[in-house]
Parts: sequence; C-alpha cells; structure tokens
Amino acid sequence: MKTLADWLAHLEGLHPKGQAGIELGLERIRQVKAALGQIQHCPVIVVGGTNGKGSTCAYLENIIDRAGYKVGCYTSPHILAYNERVRLNGVPVDDAALCAAFAKVEAARLATGVALTYFEFGTLAAWEVFAAAGVEAAVLEVGLGGRLDAVNAYEPDVSIVTTVALDHTDWLGPDRESIGFEKAGIFRGGKPALCADPQPPQRLLDHAATIGADLRLIGRDFGFERPGAEAAENRLQWRWWCRSGDQLIRRSLAYPGLRGPTQLLNAAVALAALDAIADKLPVTMQAIRPGLIETELSGRFQVVPGKPAIVLDVGHNPQAVKVLADNLSNMGFFDRTYAVVGMLSDKDIAGALAPLRGRVDYWYLATLSGPRGTPAETLAGIVRASGLGGEILCHDTPAAAMQAARGRAGESDRILAFGSFYTVAGALEVLGRKA
Repeated sequence: MKTLADWLAHLEGLHPKGQAGIELGLERIRQVKAALGQIQHCPVIVVGGTNGKGSTCAYLENIIDRAGYKVGCYTSPHILAYNERVRLNGVPVDDAALCAAFAKVEAARLATGVALTYFEFGTLAAWEVFAAAGVEAAVLEVGLGGRLDAVNAYEPDVSIVTTVALDHTDWLGPDRESIGFEKAGIFRGGKPALCADPQPPQRLLDHAATIGADLRLIGRDFGFERPGAEAAENRLQWRWWCRSGDQLIRRSLAYPGLRGPTQLLNAAVALAALDAIADKLPVTMQAIRPGLIETELSGRFQVVPGKPAIVLDVGHNPQAVKVLADNLSNMGFFDRTYAVVGMLSDKDIAGALAPLRGRVDYWYLATLSGPRGTPAETLAGIVRASGLGGEILCHDTPAAAMQAARGRAGESDRILAFGSFYTVAGALEVLGRKA
C-alpha cells in the first residue's frame, strides 16, 4: 500500500518538471473529473488573484466553520507538509484520506489515459476528500491565473479576484490588462463575481460585462472604512459596508487576526462574498466576529513572539513586498534589520526587492533548490546592482541563512524572512515551529 510520500513521488514523476511543471488547460482535468463522476453537492467559492488569495480563503474557511458548517478548503502551495493544502474545518486532512483520494484519481486517470500535472491531480484529489467528508461548503484557491487553472473546472457559486499585479508573466501576459483577463476567467454569467482590487484592469471589467457576471467592486458595491480621530475605543474597530439589494449594510468589527492594513481588503471581500450567497450559506455576525479575529495563517506577515523580533512573509512579487515594507514601517523602531531571502528565478526579483531599499542592514541570501531556484550569488548581484544597501552574506539554504541571522541578531534587532514559501519553510524549520 502506498504511503503519502509514495503518492507525492508518483505525482512528481507524472510531469517532466515535477511539482514545478505547469501546463495550463482544462481538457485533461475535465476528462478525469467526468470519469470520477464528481458532482458539486454544496456551495463553492473560488478565490483567485495575485496576492491575498490565501488570507481571503482563511477568513472564509474560519467564518464558515464558526457558523457551524462542515467546510473544505483547498489552497496551495504548502509550507511544510502537503496535508496543509486540503483542510476540513481548518484542520489538515490525514495521510489516509489523501492516499484514498489519490488512489481514486489514479484509477480514473489510467482508465482515461490522461496525463495530469501535479496540481491537476491534487485538485481532483482534494474534491474527493471533500466529497467523502460530506462538506457543506468548499473554498477553492486558484493555483495560477484563473481561466485555464485546474480549479476552474469547478463551477463557483461566487468568484473572487483579490488583486491583479505582475507575477507569472511568462504564463499570464506581460501587463495587468492581460493578467486581469486571465483572472476574470473564474467569473460566471449570472453569478456574483467580486473584485477587491481598487483599480481593476479594464479587460477584467469588460470580460465580466461580456459574460453577464454579477460584478461587485470594492469601493462601489462593498468596502471598508477606518475610523478617524475619534474616541480611543473606536480606533480598535473598522467598519465593513456592502450594498445588498436596496439596502446598505454597515458593520463595526474588531480588526482581523492577520496583520497589516491590506488585510482589511481581504476581509472585506470575504464578507461580501458570503453576503452574495447568503441564500445558500447563511452566516451570522456571531460567526463573523470570531471568524475574523481568530484567523491565523503562516507566512502572512507572521510575527513570531520573542526577541529579536522575527517576521515571516511569503511575499515574492513587487506588490506583495511593497505591502510588507509598509507593514514593517508600522512595527516601531529596531536597531538593525536582517533579511533572510530566497527567491525563485521566474520572479521579478529586482522589482520585488526594490521596496526594501535602505531598510535592510544585513542581507542573508539563500539558494533555493530545484530547477526554478535562484542561487544566492545571483541574488547578491541583484542586491548590489539595485543599490539596496546593507552587508551581503550568501548561504546554501534558507535554513542555514536563518540560523546565521539568529546567531548574529541582538534582542533589539529584527529578522525578516521572505521571498518564497520555501524561504518561510526553512525559517520555520530553524525555529522548530509548525506551519
């Protein structure tokens, strides 16, 4: 009998590039999905976007759980263990459930003679897990783009595009307009389609109009407000608002559990999505309040308690690192900042690091393994050429870089580990923490 490690090795072997193998398109997954006889038996929320997908999924999952439903959530990539990708009521599923699902998918794949990518195989298996568990709601995170992503083989009751920024340009196009069109591919005619980007690309708007989606935009149909110079107790809350039919709903809420101002965008669109399908999946404020406050997610401006201060963030593109830099500015004063960085070679590395110009005293640069990994020496060349400042040290792995930074940083310093899920995984390994 195959173990989970056996199955994951098998999935890696299905594509010449293993887990990194990307082959967009829906024909393969639809064939195997049909052979499996998969039927959507519950409301489905599909979440796409460049940044903010994972946080938005976490809010949705936590609120739906607090409302008393059995909820399945499928996200990617994982940080430490594959099981993190498939969760039931916030808990990663066990190896046995995944192995049973993988076996069913493999049997259907062999029967159809279809070759699946790692992500396609995993997506089908996640749905098998959810079906076996009898979930009452499913939250599915898009892996790459939207229009041709495996998750788009499922029919959403509501679709979300969080943000549109430059990332994966080799696959999605060279500009926000092209990428916006690909992201909008998860929208459906006659169904609620939400966008939390304050400046949505015109092609996203045009596509929604062409297919007749019920498009809802932040700032127009839903949004949030931060209280101004009011009573001190009011500054501990923010206000969410949403147009629902002829009504304007306003709710005062405690700040969400995930840190940083951008999390209000993610929380606002999650609440608007739940409002949009309230007839199919009603949730109350008694579920929303603790659902937002108690949401936790590794690697999203995650501050590890203790001294020196340690911040973990999976941000790896210019938009995400700009948000990270802004959040760092709000942390207060630290004597020195140590940056532990590892990045994949298909990213805009110079653009991603630019927001940290002059903010880092020591760069602990790490080589990421695998065909897409960037050598530490290459990162060093980019840091120098970009004039980012700071002393540069190169290491073979993120764990080695993190270990070295911890050995040098004092109690009044700050360590920032970012640039990739692999970088955060290496940092967590050194810290002895679970994702």
